[in-house]
Amino acid sequence: MMQDLIAKAATLLEALPYIQRFSGATFVVKYGGSFMDSPDPAVRQSVARDIVFLEAVEINPVVVHGGGKAINRAMEAAGIQPRFVQGLRVTDEEVVSLVDEVLSRQINPEVVATINDLGGVAKGFTGPDIFTCRRSRIPGPDGQPLDIGFVGEVTAVNTAPLLECIRDGITPVISPTARGEDGRIYNCNADVAAAHAAIALKARRLVFMSDVPGLLENPNRPDSVISQLKVGRAHDLKKAGIIDKGMIPKVDSAIAAIESGVEKVSFVDGRVPHAVLLEIFTDEGVGTEVVI
Repeated sequence: MMQDLIAKAATLLEALPYIQRFSGATFVVKYGGSFMDSPDPAVRQSVARDIVFLEAVEINPVVVHGGGKAINRAMEAAGIQPRFVQGLRVTDEEVVSLVDEVLSRQINPEVVATINDLGGVAKGFTGPDIFTCRRSRIPGPDGQPLDIGFVGEVTAVNTAPLLECIRDGITPVISPTARGEDGRIYNCNADVAAAHAAIALKARRLVFMSDVPGLLENPNRPDSVISQLKVGRAHDLKKAGIIDKGMIPKVDSAIAAIESGVEKVSFVDGRVPHAVLLEIFTDEGVGTEVVI
């Protein structure tokens, strides 16, 4: 019993220098993964508890959440068949309306309520109040841009309401949609939106949460995590197909953040209880860290 108590004290002491170092710093957390859909409230609350802990030790968390699986379920329930162009999902007017409903008016309030129920103080923001975007320009095989509908690339971040929250000790929770140059609402990649928020807010850390243990050398082996990814190695890993599909925007966003002054970017497994705290407050850390 005494040894257990001593071990707890040792854990607190290991965290102490990190708490001291990061006091007053802003951390952006991209909150996404299947754990968001878990029927177990303890699993859904795990990340929210981490956010509340960050608040308690005077770190300023800013959350950008995803919600891809909830969008897929809502489309299925509405009888909307997904359409693809060159393997990319088309987001037409009907789909973007549903996406905005699910992200901004269902998931966002749920995340805010969970943080608040655990003793934190959070405030929700719909993406168009924070992010401005332009229509995505993805070249097709003939060099002409593909029309994939209302999918945007974030071009600007309205930091004023976020800085006001940070000043007041409130955690902003933002959905990954944006206002286009034409005034319309667009769906955006949540990883890219989180990186833009981190850059605009001059955040010290950016943490991407997903359903994998980190960047894997071999996608079929969960134990092949690359614990440290140097920016210069990313190109070779893309060519080798190790960084592909959904990991490409994550890594590109991480590199952009690092090159813009964010001190450290991490990829962690949201299925691991308290992965955010383990990454930030322990010597070993978990997942993959991106460094210059």
